[in-house]
Amino acid sequence: MSDVSQGPGWWIASDGRWYPPQATPAPPSYQGSYQGAVGVTGSNRGPLGAREDILVQLALAVVTFGIYGIYWTYKRHEEIKQHSGEGVGGVLGAVITVFIAIVTLFLLPIEIKRMYEREGMTSPVGAATAFWVLLFVVPWYWKCQSAMNDYWAAKGVPAR
Repeated sequence: MSDVSQGPGWWIASDGRWYPPQATPAPPSYQGSYQGAVGVTGSNRGPLGAREDILVQLALAVVTFGIYGIYWTYKRHEEIKQHSGEGVGGVLGAVITVFIAIVTLFLLPIEIKRMYEREGMTSPVGAATAFWVLLFVVPWYWKCQSAMNDYWAAKGVPAR
């Protein structure tokens, strides 16, 4: 970690700090539902998610009057479930969002935090992130999506 880039492959996280490129690990040699997954380290062994453009995501949510937000929640929960094997998954995450949205404000940051911790990383989000919604929904969304983007970047997923 550094305040400035140290060369090719270094990436900047939402905390404004630069992080070194990650070596591509060899495919794991374990048995299980995620056998042969690429980019696997720690105990998160499933496929890697995608880094998303936060402004595009916000624009889609506005244009669709929030309906895209349900899909966004589905996608984030599903990525976590596929990658870590833990969490509520996309369908249940979307149902929770539709019927008891306040739970999503706490649940998604907690699932992101657990994914980070299983890798021995410090998470930029947690249960307290839910209170960012008091500053409107955008800061909560921004923190959650930034945390997901930083996690995938640390795993070597290129920006779109």
